[in-house]
Amino acid sequence: MTAEEFVRLLANVTAAIAGKPVDTGLERELNQRFPADGAVVAQIFAACREGAAAGWLCQREQGGIRFGRVAKPSPELHNHSIDVVDMNEVAGPHHTHPNGEIDLIMPTEGDARFDGRGAGWLVYPPGSSHRPTVSGGRAFVLYLLPGGAIEFTR
Repeated sequence: MTAEEFVRLLANVTAAIAGKPVDTGLERELNQRFPADGAVVAQIFAACREGAAAGWLCQREQGGIRFGRVAKPSPELHNHSIDVVDMNEVAGPHHTHPNGEIDLIMPTEGDARFDGRGAGWLVYPPGSSHRPTVSGGRAFVLYLLPGGAIEFTR
């Protein structure tokens, strides 16, 4: 799995959500269409493991969090960016989602939860903010950001 193949894989997901409101309805749709125990999420999860092992995914580290932007917003990704973090029992920096945030939670160790949620999709609406926290273990969290927009709190 290469970064380019990873982008093509995620383009199938962004095509399904293109133009839709970033809200709880989208969260329900993603969890139904691409369930945590389904084939597409299994492919994404395997790609995250392979990418991290190969060194092109989560290549940076700060504050005990491995992270990295895989792709900037593009027409291929329907104007979404792709970021992936690898978090183990840690809280990340507080930030706001001007256009919302679409997260795929993929526990890798223990009963990992991201902001209290287990495996699957979690959608934060535009204007929301949080301090992303993984508890109960370790997880990959994939972030799709409409327009690539994120504002870190100082």
